[in-house]
Amino acid sequence: MKNQSAPDMAAYRSYGSRWLVLGLHMLANLTIQMLWISYAPVTASAGAFSGVSELQIGLFSMIFMIAFIPLSIPVSWCIDRFGSKATVAAGAIITGICGIARGMAGPNFGLAIAATIGMAAAQPAFLNSWTKVAASWFPSGERATAVGMMTLANLLGAAIGQVATPMLAETMTISQVQLYYGTAAAAAALLFVLFAREKPATPPDASAEGERALMLDGLKRALSLKSFRRYLLMAFIGLGIFNGVTTWIEGIVRPRGFDSMQAGVAIAAMLTAGIVGAVAIPALSDRRGRRKPYIILGLLGGIPGIVGLALAPSYPLLIASSIMLGFFLVSVNPIGTQYASETALPTPEGTSNGLISLAGQLSVVLVYAMEPLQRATGSYVAPLLCFAALLGAGAALAATLVEAPAGKR
Repeated sequence: MKNQSAPDMAAYRSYGSRWLVLGLHMLANLTIQMLWISYAPVTASAGAFSGVSELQIGLFSMIFMIAFIPLSIPVSWCIDRFGSKATVAAGAIITGICGIARGMAGPNFGLAIAATIGMAAAQPAFLNSWTKVAASWFPSGERATAVGMMTLANLLGAAIGQVATPMLAETMTISQVQLYYGTAAAAAALLFVLFAREKPATPPDASAEGERALMLDGLKRALSLKSFRRYLLMAFIGLGIFNGVTTWIEGIVRPRGFDSMQAGVAIAAMLTAGIVGAVAIPALSDRRGRRKPYIILGLLGGIPGIVGLALAPSYPLLIASSIMLGFFLVSVNPIGTQYASETALPTPEGTSNGLISLAGQLSVVLVYAMEPLQRATGSYVAPLLCFAALLGAGAALAATLVEAPAGKR
């Protein structure tokens, strides 16, 4: 009897060019993250440069999270309707223009904030396209790895912003540093427009061809699932902790005698460890075909790290805590995002990705709450210990998740 599987298998193909397309998306993600975090490690000097308070300087990062809230779902609709290439290209162009504009604003705080709002409006195009790109170009057994590579790019961008900014600010003004970053974003946008593609000529596997629901039907489908809703809460906790630590790191470590350069190195250590975790653990998840155990592992593993970040009396212990927090906590994002996408099918990937990103960005309330709690208690120890408790609660919630059926991976 003739084998019927050969023609079906011939209909699918994984192209080597998928790595080029992924790389272009990674570069665009890297530059927006670099622009997002570049004021955090120089909060005090940036405030002096523009003549404003440290809390006002914190707005440069918080605006990204605030803008995400109303824009995430509309941008997800654009990704599902017009494609990831067109949507991300538009976001990259806006980011490049606004990045250069912020660099040219000089000490004018109002103009710099206006340019930041433009970049913040573009950010959902980058973050909400991850699972769409993975589903279009990669077979199911590589998708968590692809999303992990996107996470790697975000972490690398944040690491550059954290480490390079204090070094560059020693020899140039804050606005000149921003101009360099804006120029890099414009170059990334040009490369993306020229070389990125929407999807390959042949899908990578059968799941890439699966019929997707309309956006509103997909939203209803995703939000009707207990496991999806529970992961939304985990994304809120995880990204809130990540954004809170990266936004206020200088203030977190300053009372223990660490300077801005040491704060930047601590965050760089966290992000570097996060890069390793975001690549290694999702690859293991893909290989084992399981998501839930690795989500639990990441949340539990982050607890000693956040406690150490709050209490470490010595610099080596601070760095060790940062490494542990980064390695475990960051790995949750790519695995959980792919888990949510698989669980919510036939919800379009842009829609489910957008909901997860939206939940993460709503965590701006946690980031903002850290500063007044710090003023009330005299340090960031109390909010960081609260974060440790939230990680424990998140791990308990993760234990109730239901794995997506194997046919969806």
